[in-house]
Formats: sequence, C-alpha cells, structure tokens
Amino acid sequence: MYGVTIAELIEKMKLKNMTPEIDVEKAVLTHPDVNRPALQLAGFFDHFDKDRVQIIGFVEQEYLRQMEPERKKEMYDRLLAEHIPCLIFSRGFMPEEELLAMCNYYDVPCMVSEQSTSALMAEVIRWLNVKLAPCISIHGVLVDVFGEGVLIMGESGIGKSEAALELIKRGHRLVTDDVVQIQKVSDDTLVGSAPDITKHFIELRGIGIIDVRSLYGVESIKDTQAIDMVIKLEEWNRDKEYDRLGLENQYTEFLGNQVVCHAIPMRPGRNVAIIVETAAINYRQKKMGYNAAKELYNRVQANLAKPKM
Repeated sequence: MYGVTIAELIEKMKLKNMTPEIDVEKAVLTHPDVNRPALQLAGFFDHFDKDRVQIIGFVEQEYLRQMEPERKKEMYDRLLAEHIPCLIFSRGFMPEEELLAMCNYYDVPCMVSEQSTSALMAEVIRWLNVKLAPCISIHGVLVDVFGEGVLIMGESGIGKSEAALELIKRGHRLVTDDVVQIQKVSDDTLVGSAPDITKHFIELRGIGIIDVRSLYGVESIKDTQAIDMVIKLEEWNRDKEYDRLGLENQYTEFLGNQVVCHAIPMRPGRNVAIIVETAAINYRQKKMGYNAAKELYNRVQANLAKPKM
C-alpha cells in the first residue's frame, strides 16, 4: 500500500507543527481525501472515516468556541480516540493547550496552516491524489513531443531508445527510458515518470549508458509527463492489415484508462522519429477538431454524390 508521511505533508503544505514531540516520519497517510469533523464534534460518529486528514475550519472553530469546556473536552477525546492520522487548523487558528496535550497523549500530530479552509482542502486533496495514485511499471520509452506525452513500446531491441535519441536531437524531451512508472492521477489522466535510479539515462546497444542531461542539457529532459498516446513498434508482418486511413482510433489500457494507440510496422529505412512527430501533431490536430481522414472521406463521398455528366 502506498503511503505519504505526515512529515512530507508538513513540508509540502508549509504547515506549522504544534506537536514536535510526535514522530511525524512514522505517521503515514493512506487515504487521499480530507474531512471537516463538524458532525463528529457534535457527537455523531456513524460512518466516520477515521483514515482521512481532519481539518478544523472557521465554522468548526466558532462551534468549539461556544461549547462548554467539559463538553469540548469530551468531543476532543472522542475524536482523537479514533486514532485519526492528523489534525490541521486552517486560517492560522491556534489550538488550545489542552487539545495539544491530548494530541500528544493519543499520538496524533496537530498542525496549523495560514491558508483558508477551502484552499487548503483543495491543495491537500490534489497533492494526495497524485502521491497515492495507483502505480505500475512497464517496459518502454516516454518522451514529450510538441507537448504531447508519447509512450513508445515494443519488443526489446526494436529501436525504442534510438528513436527517443533522435527525437531529443530534434528538440524534444526525454522523460524516461526502459522503465516507465505510470500513475493514475484521475479517471482521465495517466502520468509517467522515471525511477530515480534510471532518471535521465538511455541505454544504447553497442555504446552503453549515456546521460542525456549531461550531453544535451536540461532542456532535453522532463521529470513527469501525462501520457496522451502510445506508439507500438513491431516487426513488419506481410499478412497483417495495418490501419491506412485512421478513421477509427485504436486504444490500449493502463490502470483502467484508455489511451490512443498506433501500431507502427518497422522496416529498414523508416524514420521512426519523424513518424512519431507526425503522429503527435496529428493527435493534437484531432483534439482541436480536425480529422484529416474524415476530411478525405467527406471529399470522396461528395465526389461520388456529384451527378455524372
């Protein structure tokens, strides 16, 4: 199970840690959502998801301010006894010393943020969704071509790395070679990145390992990239029917998300880099509403519909 430590959350969100006695490196978040415990502070704990980050906003703070001290202590005790991962006060509200003592007792980190409640919740949810996204590793090369994330796949030795190197020479950017880590950050978006150990490296058979950042500069690399399309390189098969029009998109699936996929047959003399560039530009043009294959089809239909002289 993926997890994010409270220490990472504190650093990313620039939170003030009010319970430094608690080891925030050991406390781990495994749920990407947050909760404002208004109902819990009123005593309703049915269906309470205790694994979420708990955020005390302006409304909860006002409700607590008007509560009797004994009742407030009881609600704090019930909430913290659920072993929530952490408690965050927004808008710079400072927690009471009594609450901090109870947080230390239950080993629940308590932090303060200067952000507004809505902004803090949105940022925490966005960041946790990325950090805790489902992840797989596949064999391939990921490059940024004209702003489109192109995942090049194929059997080992078919020329994926060589195609990526040619694309880098043509001004495009490498994300990762050989191993692509894919994260599903939303139902529509897959993001690819490189493992730390192979970041910025390319393996070329006959030459060995090269450092792209050292050879071509920082403008030739990128840390992460959304995956927009897949190029599958495969050996030419005389008996296979290849798409020659492009009227219908073909798809491949990663983590339940569908990604446009093109199968490119390999023969001696084919410039794969130019094919990949053209596929990326054509994909962008389709997103903008123009489909060359459909335009040709419409012209043919219009020509056939003309009365014969």
